[in-house]
Amino acid sequence: MNTALGVVQTFIAAIEAKDIDAAVALLSQTCEYDNVPMGKVVGPDAVRATLGPFVAQCTTVEWVVFRESATNSTVFNERLDRFHMPHGWVEIPVIGVWEVVDGLITLWRDYFDLATFRSQLTPAGSPPPEGVGTPGEHRSAAAKRSPNVTVAPIAGVTS
Repeated sequence: MNTALGVVQTFIAAIEAKDIDAAVALLSQTCEYDNVPMGKVVGPDAVRATLGPFVAQCTTVEWVVFRESATNSTVFNERLDRFHMPHGWVEIPVIGVWEVVDGLITLWRDYFDLATFRSQLTPAGSPPPEGVGTPGEHRSAAAKRSPNVTVAPIAGVTS
């Protein structure tokens, strides 16, 4: 586990075991988790608050890693993140970028298509599960933090 790749693999195993405490123990206090289409949080407590409610709803979590590569402290992986929820499986193709320093994850950035994710969450017209905000909530929060930044709407996504 001392390598960057080993730390990321251990983190993924903890998420698959639904052991959020073990997962966040691998994050630095200043770890930036950037769930790119949805928003960014910093620190283990914020990651726990973001992931915990969503993962708790799942009976099974599988992150199938198709490809991974590591150079020094940087890890990239191509995954299919699978979550078995009360209404069935949610499957999201993801590209992850990780930075690991002194055995702790300092950056975790996941890229995925938000529409693909949201279309699988619930039947049309139902609210999203707890822990899954709307894109507008994240854009609004970003705009409040950075009032000089203009946040353009994403085509096909309503706030």
